[in-house]
Amino acid sequence: MTSKPTIGFAGLGAMGFGMATHLLSQNYPVTGFDVYQPTLDKFQSAGGVPATTLAASAKDKAYYIVMVATAQQAQSALFDTDAIVDNLPQNAVLILCSTVPSAYAKSVQKELSARGRDDIAFIDAPVSGGAIRAADGTLSIMAGASDSAMEKGKWLLEELSAPSKLFIVQGGVGAGSNMKMAHQVLAAIQILSTSEAYGFAARLGLNGQEVRDKVVGGKGWSWMFENRSLRTLTQDYFPGASAVGIIMKDTGIITSTSRLLSYPTPLVTAAEQVYFSAADRGYTPNDDAGLVRLWTETPVTDIQSTLSDQEKSDRLDLVVQLLTAIHLVSAAESIAFADHVGLPLQQLYELASEAAGGSAMFKEFGPRMIEVLEGRGEDVKIGSHLDGLKSAVEEAQKIKCPLFLGGAALNVLLAAGKGGEVGLKGLLGLYTVS
Repeated sequence: MTSKPTIGFAGLGAMGFGMATHLLSQNYPVTGFDVYQPTLDKFQSAGGVPATTLAASAKDKAYYIVMVATAQQAQSALFDTDAIVDNLPQNAVLILCSTVPSAYAKSVQKELSARGRDDIAFIDAPVSGGAIRAADGTLSIMAGASDSAMEKGKWLLEELSAPSKLFIVQGGVGAGSNMKMAHQVLAAIQILSTSEAYGFAARLGLNGQEVRDKVVGGKGWSWMFENRSLRTLTQDYFPGASAVGIIMKDTGIITSTSRLLSYPTPLVTAAEQVYFSAADRGYTPNDDAGLVRLWTETPVTDIQSTLSDQEKSDRLDLVVQLLTAIHLVSAAESIAFADHVGLPLQQLYELASEAAGGSAMFKEFGPRMIEVLEGRGEDVKIGSHLDGLKSAVEEAQKIKCPLFLGGAALNVLLAAGKGGEVGLKGLLGLYTVS
């Protein structure tokens, strides 16, 4: 019987721990490093081999996975004296699964070469799916690398991803990170749109459970709404499952890249400002489903409606109209940005539709947007969504309820229409940079 190769692993946070223990469940020996000793103890109890230094975790490991939180952490773990790269054997496969800027992923490849380690097969492979899917080995993975590196490391990516959820992105190192960035445009907007919708609903006197019942399964649905609303309804924020600091970091990657490329990302930029406001209130380590506290301190399930059935129906419709318009503009922002950085748009659509960035609007309008950008589609009028958003924003103005994304989306759609009827061509045209 052929023994399976030992895998080195750095970064045993929620996602990393799930990935590493999944490999253990598949009978791979895994040596893991983390700066937090209780996590190492837990990893040892799960059958892993804990390493107290990065050097020990990398020594003699032909395959190594890095799943730390930031590019700064990755740089230190990889290249500090006697860290990972100094201790990997010749011809090792190195996989960076952290969400980092594309420019950073490319810099890793350059630094490996500068240090005389061109023998290392480097793969830029950010992941999506959350801790549960990490532990199940059903992640979505966006991977970019040279053909030779991908050939050596693809089997390991397949072990960690769901069938059909390993996306090999053409373009080499950096392309995987760009694909994750385009996906996170959707995630960054739709995490906040969930709380904005609940906050608006609370100000309208609507009970949170009734809002969820109305949205899930309808036009206002997004994966983020369905997922985060469960924690919003139970106030499961401390620490919850996905900290505000995580999406704030990812949002920063998008906005810094957009500035570098002189490219507009108005909704993500608006979302980032709200995340900063949340950070000022001390919410950074709390679950991002708790952003609704920016609108209401009253738990949304405690709100008792005194509205008539017709009033309740009309106000629930306003919440849905807010969400559908935001999700429509977020789809345009993501797809157009992906086009700008040269990503395969159909691949983005396939990835995001069934991942955390998915929404009913993305699924409906994504293919039409791609056709327009590729010059083969007819224009699609979207004035009804503009009208619905106007109604929501006007009602919010009456009750003095802040709609950060709603206001930004309204301005985008108004600019796209230029005073006339708004269509997808006009919307996407706002994002076209010659």
